Amino acid sequence: MSTIAFLGLGHMGGPMAANLVKAGHTVRGFDPAPATQEAATAAGVTVAAAAADAVAGADTVITMLPNGALVLELYADILPSASPGTLFVDSSTVDVADARAAHEMATAAGHAMVDAPVSGGVVGAEAGTLAFMVGGDEETFRRAEPLLQDMGRKIVHCGDPGNGQAAKLCNNMILAISMDAVSEAFVLGEALGLSNQALFDVASNASGQCWALTTNCPVPGPVPTSPANRGYEAGFAVGLMAKDLGLAANALREHGVAGELGLRMAERYAEMRDAGRAANDFSDIINDIRDKSGKGN
Repeated sequence: MSTIAFLGLGHMGGPMAANLVKAGHTVRGFDPAPATQEAATAAGVTVAAAAADAVAGADTVITMLPNGALVLELYADILPSASPGTLFVDSSTVDVADARAAHEMATAAGHAMVDAPVSGGVVGAEAGTLAFMVGGDEETFRRAEPLLQDMGRKIVHCGDPGNGQAAKLCNNMILAISMDAVSEAFVLGEALGLSNQALFDVASNASGQCWALTTNCPVPGPVPTSPANRGYEAGFAVGLMAKDLGLAANALREHGVAGELGLRMAERYAEMRDAGRAANDFSDIINDIRDKSGKGN
């Protein structure tokens, strides 16, 4: 077992760190929020007074932060404290350019690094069933893989540094588009007099089947574990989806891809975030559609 510094102990990082403790690792964590410190301590994480203190002497440093600017700022602070050859794993969702910049910083300081963003939300983080999309060289990927398996169920090596982030942005663009399509279909079905259960029973066994329908169904009832059954309490929040789609939209523009649906979804989720829905689950887009259609809930 190894000594791991885990920096960022929030809704995702906290459960991920707890699963590493359960797997037998020594985990030293840092997060500035008192509530996350308390939860991490209760889960067996030793909370350090500063990020650099957690990093000193660790075999691996895992970061789970809100954006790329914070990752780069933190790396500048902690890299001098890391032992030579430390493995750095960034599971934040950031711009591909930021991921590659972080990789250059880590390797220039004599360390190894992979970008390893996740899919699966808080539920997946708690259950240890996350999917990791990993960017980095083959040797470093193999070094990181056993630790990622302690936190997730599916580990995919996507290629060179930054490619994990590329896969994450593409995946979440698909997710947003499919959730919008599923939500529009349910609102249309309601307008046509079709019950939500009937539409679910058909689409979940036909060509409309997708994760947004069968796992994160945007209407209460058909999938009892979906956020729609608990008032759209977030598994994956609108604010986070807006952030990820903003990164995807920037990539679409930068590379000249005519991604009309991706760009529109970036606009839609930004509008929802700014309208006060940021903390709701991203499936709450169905209520945004209802509101715009004058259909109510």
